[in-house]
Amino acid sequence: MAIGDAFDAAVGYYDDWIKKALPGYDELFTTAASLVPFESGRPFDVLDLGAGTGLFSKHVLDAYPHARFTLVDLAEKLLDVARSRFAELPGQFAYLTADYRTIEPPPIFDVVVSSLSIHHLTDEEKQDLFGRIYRLLRDGGVFLNVDQIRAESIEMEELYRSRWLEHVRRQGATEQQISESLERRRTFDRDALLGDQLRWLREAGFASADCVYKNWFVGVFLAVRSNRA
Repeated sequence: MAIGDAFDAAVGYYDDWIKKALPGYDELFTTAASLVPFESGRPFDVLDLGAGTGLFSKHVLDAYPHARFTLVDLAEKLLDVARSRFAELPGQFAYLTADYRTIEPPPIFDVVVSSLSIHHLTDEEKQDLFGRIYRLLRDGGVFLNVDQIRAESIEMEELYRSRWLEHVRRQGATEQQISESLERRRTFDRDALLGDQLRWLREAGFASADCVYKNWFVGVFLAVRSNRA
């Protein structure tokens, strides 16, 4: 099954699952949205890669109600949920069903965001994408990525897995949901080490990059494109 089809198959419970499955969901996305470097009343352009149902964009919109968004995803059914979510704001939202690995429009965005998507790419694809994102941003723009991080050792990986299972069961996840999530992880996930991801961002051209918040195996990455003199 292709990755877009796999996530389309989960459309009926996707949002609920993400909120259950992510340790520190609220803090992760509140932190990420707070890193947008603009005043709340200013209009600016946001590109959401692997946007899914638009959860990350919703957090940004809540804090920056005049922002304009372009949502990109392979999973058409997930984007349909996003279209319904933002139906009352047609002038602020555009949607593209596409593979974002091939997107390279002119640099017209102030903010690029992504959540729980880029870890599906190979290391080489991640590096290429970070370069594309850098070229998509205006000077002074930022890239915000909420994503998974590969454990530094087998022992840490086992710890992350056991704590995650404890967490989702406390949150009321069904065993079927857990099983389907683990299968998607085995099939599609290609997590990268924290240090590698930061190095690739800097090699892409970003003036600074850091993981500013981490909750077990999920982090909030911030990369800044500097203003040219």
